[in-house]
Amino acid sequence: MMYRCLLFDLDGTLIDSRADLANSINLMLAELHRAPLPRELVLSFVGEGVRLLVLRSLRASLEREPEEDEVDHALEICFHHYGEHLLDETRLYPEVAETLAALDDLPKAVVTNKPYAFTMTILERLGVISHFRVVLGGDSLAERKPSALPLLEAARRCGAQAGECLMIGDSRVDVEAGKNAGMKTCGYVGGFRGRGELSDAGADVLIERFSELLKVVQGG
Repeated sequence: MMYRCLLFDLDGTLIDSRADLANSINLMLAELHRAPLPRELVLSFVGEGVRLLVLRSLRASLEREPEEDEVDHALEICFHHYGEHLLDETRLYPEVAETLAALDDLPKAVVTNKPYAFTMTILERLGVISHFRVVLGGDSLAERKPSALPLLEAARRCGAQAGECLMIGDSRVDVEAGKNAGMKTCGYVGGFRGRGELSDAGADVLIERFSELLKVVQGG
């Protein structure tokens, strides 16, 4: 088949945001007078929205289940710090800009669980917003990945049917969302989660370099 629409995750797929995400969580913890968490532990909490990231980080730091008001307060602090530092070290992965440009004839969307405002700022500041017809954040709709809803809505806005779309991401959540939406899935091994998680999740194809997406799309 020839794909008529490409949907992309953001963190761990288009951008390497590991340092800024971990730093913002640890700035949050410092403000709460808690010890920092190892970067790799924080990154293991990423992928299902910022509230879950904060909840999991608090749980690990407190070594107990945090109260709802503790999560609300920490979330407010995290939003402040991430808004201040979201582009300190965040960069596009190698070959992303060139690959997106080479695929300009196809409608593309970003479907991420990151809040919409942060997503737009990053895409604009990194110079790739023009490649995307649609951008959906974790707060854009009533549901987020792994729900099929945001993927199906992105496809609809791009004028494509689910079966004509390819979902590209770096995590189990992305693969599950694609499968739930009835789409083919492509796992980016160079992202946050690695080959094992993507393979176990059942991604239809895996790529190690972003430019390999061209062959996947052109070959169907």
